[in-house]
Amino acid sequence: MRGIQNRQAAMFSYISQEDRIPENHPLRILRTMVDPILQSLSGRFNKLYADTGRPSIPPEQLLRALLVQILYTIRSERLLMEQLDYNLLFRWFVGLSMDDSVWNHSVFSKNRDRLLEGDIANEFLRKVLDLARGHRLLSDEHFTVDGTLIEAWAGQKSFKKKDQAPPSTPHDPGNPTVNFHGEQRTNHTHQSTTDPEARLFRKGPGKEAKLSFMGHVVIDNRHGLVVATGYTQATGRAEREAAAQMAKDLTKYRKGRKTMGADKAYDTSDFVERMRKLAITPHVAQNDTNRSSTIDDRTTRHAGYTISQRKRILVEEIFGWVRTIGLMRKTRHKGVHRGGWMFTFTNAIYNLIRIKNLVAQPW
Repeated sequence: MRGIQNRQAAMFSYISQEDRIPENHPLRILRTMVDPILQSLSGRFNKLYADTGRPSIPPEQLLRALLVQILYTIRSERLLMEQLDYNLLFRWFVGLSMDDSVWNHSVFSKNRDRLLEGDIANEFLRKVLDLARGHRLLSDEHFTVDGTLIEAWAGQKSFKKKDQAPPSTPHDPGNPTVNFHGEQRTNHTHQSTTDPEARLFRKGPGKEAKLSFMGHVVIDNRHGLVVATGYTQATGRAEREAAAQMAKDLTKYRKGRKTMGADKAYDTSDFVERMRKLAITPHVAQNDTNRSSTIDDRTTRHAGYTISQRKRILVEEIFGWVRTIGLMRKTRHKGVHRGGWMFTFTNAIYNLIRIKNLVAQPW
């Protein structure tokens, strides 16, 4: 028979929030992975908050909410708070009951910035890597490094001369008409008024110059997990300098001989020499176009070099996920410090997804 539409809203629900979430939902597995990590960070959280005063957003709930934002590509904190208000799945994962009120988006952003001071993103990444080591998913010998351009949250009209005073009576203060024709604009003479740390950078010949930052990662060649991250201003030497620093940090925790795969942009005498001083064999793609490569047959003749060149493609999968799903194609955060925090946290979440998939299937 035809069902009857009941227009009277029920006052009470006899189905718990826990029972509404399917047993095989992927977020259930992620929460069992994330909760022990957040519990282990409790001591660090305590150092960031005062002993007295008005309670703020619990850092565990805040980080779970950020994880939801990245996983489901929610473009802003305002929209995240809106979805937390009516999405029971998100409420359950974050740790809010059905009757809990949702935070104001600006309060959420301010509490998120508090976690920048405690270097929580890097510590979260280290805990995720400990989880990967527990499942024997990481390689301690073979790595790959690469970098990607991340567009800054600043428009071309904000890129103005450093010593130029703003116009006194613009006809449209909100969106002034600017003519760049015939003007030579460089990072030495100009600076963005929206994000002063952003730099004008061109990805390659024939490409347009954009205000950008650079994100850098080192991955292991076994399963393509991110083991180190960096976030810098966009310059011609930023990729190699960040790679050398991340490689130096790796040697502090992992002793012994290593290999580092990279593309042609890293085929310079300075970078290759720095790698060899760190006892790292540079498996860099040869750049022999109108020049001689710094990598010769002593390196390329070995089978390990061929394997490294094949494995280094894994890093493009990470950049593809981070830029599309992880909201890092165009950063929503100003400056190197804040943007770098989000870049590291996003890569840690990528690792969690990768670990979940690897543990669930034979490898």
